Amino acid sequence: MTLRIETFRNDIGGNAIYKALSHPLAAEPGRALLAKLTASASIAIYDPHGIVEAFDAFYPLGNVALSGYFVQSALDVGKGFRGLAAQPVTELSTSPARAVFIATFDAQKALGQIDHLLLPHTEFFSFESLKLPAELQTDKMRYLNALNFATNFAFFRDEDGQHTRLVTANYWPRYGAKEVRLWCRLFGQDGAPLATWMEDCGEPEASIVIDSREVRARFDLPAFTGQLFIHAVGVAGHDTVKYALDTFGDDPEVLSATHDANSWPSNLYAGLPAPDLDEEVILWVQNSHPVPIAEGEIGLARMGQKHSVRFPEGVAPFATRAICVSQMLPELHWPDQIEIDAGKHFVRPRYEVVAKSGRSRIAHPNVERGDLTYDPQLANLRTLLGKGHILPAAILPLENYATTALPTPMATEQLHLPVMALIYDASGTLAAEHRFGRLARDHASALDVSDLSQVRLKSGYGHLELVYDFDAGTDADGWLHALFRYRNRKSGHQAETSFGSHIFNTALTYRGEPQSYSGPPPGLSTRLFLRVAPQPLETFCHLIYPVSQSWRAHSHTTLTLRATNGQELAHQKVEIPASGSLFWRVREVFDGEAIAAAGSHPYVIVRDETCRLFGYHGVENTEGSFSLDHMFGF
Repeated sequence: MTLRIETFRNDIGGNAIYKALSHPLAAEPGRALLAKLTASASIAIYDPHGIVEAFDAFYPLGNVALSGYFVQSALDVGKGFRGLAAQPVTELSTSPARAVFIATFDAQKALGQIDHLLLPHTEFFSFESLKLPAELQTDKMRYLNALNFATNFAFFRDEDGQHTRLVTANYWPRYGAKEVRLWCRLFGQDGAPLATWMEDCGEPEASIVIDSREVRARFDLPAFTGQLFIHAVGVAGHDTVKYALDTFGDDPEVLSATHDANSWPSNLYAGLPAPDLDEEVILWVQNSHPVPIAEGEIGLARMGQKHSVRFPEGVAPFATRAICVSQMLPELHWPDQIEIDAGKHFVRPRYEVVAKSGRSRIAHPNVERGDLTYDPQLANLRTLLGKGHILPAAILPLENYATTALPTPMATEQLHLPVMALIYDASGTLAAEHRFGRLARDHASALDVSDLSQVRLKSGYGHLELVYDFDAGTDADGWLHALFRYRNRKSGHQAETSFGSHIFNTALTYRGEPQSYSGPPPGLSTRLFLRVAPQPLETFCHLIYPVSQSWRAHSHTTLTLRATNGQELAHQKVEIPASGSLFWRVREVFDGEAIAAAGSHPYVIVRDETCRLFGYHGVENTEGSFSLDHMFGF
């Protein structure tokens, strides 16, 4: 059963309502409030903002003796809740109930508007008891300000010689924040809290690093695989906690990386690969809510098939469970794709691919959208938008790496996907193209990009652009996704990442594109974060300059090395040709003296005010293991 939750309400606080009710610190007082409501002989609900259903999703009111449902908006009169038709609040005086449940976090204000409608000595309840402590509120004047709920989850593990390290930077002072702290709670596999602490974010732009080994030692914890909940306090301008997560082992064969989870849950996720013949795929289901996931509520299906196989076990609140894909769908093998019926129970999950050789990698599926339909204007506007939506992916140096691309359907209405691949040399020269045709939703068509480009990339590396092929069909929705898999030719170690398309580098806008993270479109500038891994790991970066229509001939990009404390230590300027790319290693660009002075956790900011770049980051070790994922910006 899908949770009946709205993850975004623009009228009263963005996603703050969902986050306020599902916050780990709201769980205990929420259950206590539910117990009080259940003990009342008769209770009326006053729902001024239409959010009682969100509370009901996490703290079900099925056993509460409800005697009436009242609303503030005249447009809501007649709507229903648990079998009760909504009445105007002006009729509240006719209710025989001696208790009223006001579905709001600002009870005094709401009560002041209706106290003349209540009988003497009426008892009332509200969400007030669910409020976070004052020290965890960024905006104490407006509780449902989205900045009060700058939160996220991270897969977090320290067991069997495997560790995790979360890395980001204190970027909020750039928007006016003063003192930023992270309230952290680590949940074990059973959902029970293992540790809670406050993390100081240091000076503006300083590195923030949370290492599972350090956390385990600090709190004297047993081995764990669970999730870390992060709540940033004192932030400004940006209510998302972005991070890179490195997964590494005592054995050098264990090395992987992924990035932040979307901090809201989806009904469906897609892009989960079936295992190859010598692999196992583990889907890590991590309950994001204070309500359990019942048996059979999570399902897996081959992409394009309606029937799903249900996971027969339940998952406790905030707990973590491993689902073995081959046990549920033994007939599927790479490059088959799997759709996850998540029921809005968890934010974007992680999956782990474990090979028989012992090598492993971690990546994530993506949100599958149910609100998209085909957009015929995309084909009609080819002259204006050029290539339009572009999904850029790195082609790592061919001498060492092989690359595979798998287009992935990412909308429920997407029955066909007309797509083609364009191969570009680092210089921006079109070297090859491949037409997939009009792929069916259930396709399993993976492209070995390396074979296609092996003799055609003079620079030895380049990039791939997936674009819509309107000669094959017009079934485009602007939500073009793919999974990209990379393999070290000598060691066999693999990494993979997936992402979606955007319109890049054109002054003409269309439906929010070219996207900008810091204002309205067009997004024509770049600020990307590159964490620098500790030695002996070598950090690399692959920057791509995709162009949808036409833009500047070269980028004007600055690479800035920052110390652990955020201090700028060194700058390097580089130029990337339009439709070209640049593969570079940190220790080849910045000298050893500068890196040595940067401290234990330096990072690089990729900045360009003239164009929008797309980037991939990774690390390598001497054993042929490596990680790779797409970069993020602040």
